Amino acid sequence: MRRIAKRHSDLLGGNHIEGTSLVAVCDPIRTRADAVAGEFGVAAHYDMDEFLARKDIDAIAVLTLIGQHPAHVIACARASKHVVVEKPMALRLQDADDMIRACDQAGVKMFIVKQNRFNVPVVKAREALDAGRFGKLILGTVRVRWCRDQA
Repeated sequence: MRRIAKRHSDLLGGNHIEGTSLVAVCDPIRTRADAVAGEFGVAAHYDMDEFLARKDIDAIAVLTLIGQHPAHVIACARASKHVVVEKPMALRLQDADDMIRACDQAGVKMFIVKQNRFNVPVVKAREALDAGRFGKLILGTVRVRWCRDQA
């Protein structure tokens, strides 16, 4: 299981977010879907169309590989499901525009996860920037050392 899917399923399946619950999971790789479904006692789906047809799902967390986000978000929107999608939402501007348009047309909300903006170092850097501690910035660069394999 991808690490981010584990994080989302632990939070939702463990009832750590008030007003939400994990209802079902979907993964074409049966062993992954079955593992999460079994851990939290929810339904496992292997076919996205079958999953999207469920009437008891209001919102879907799209935790697939980045290149799949546009197709999956658009499918969720067309099924009238609100969407939480991991960052980056898309690799191309046209895909991002298509995702936004699909959600607008369907009248559903889309939220892109950007949890790191709440990390203490990021908050402190923003406070220092807002306070003018860096002077007039002309150019900036950031190196983020997260674990990212070639896949």
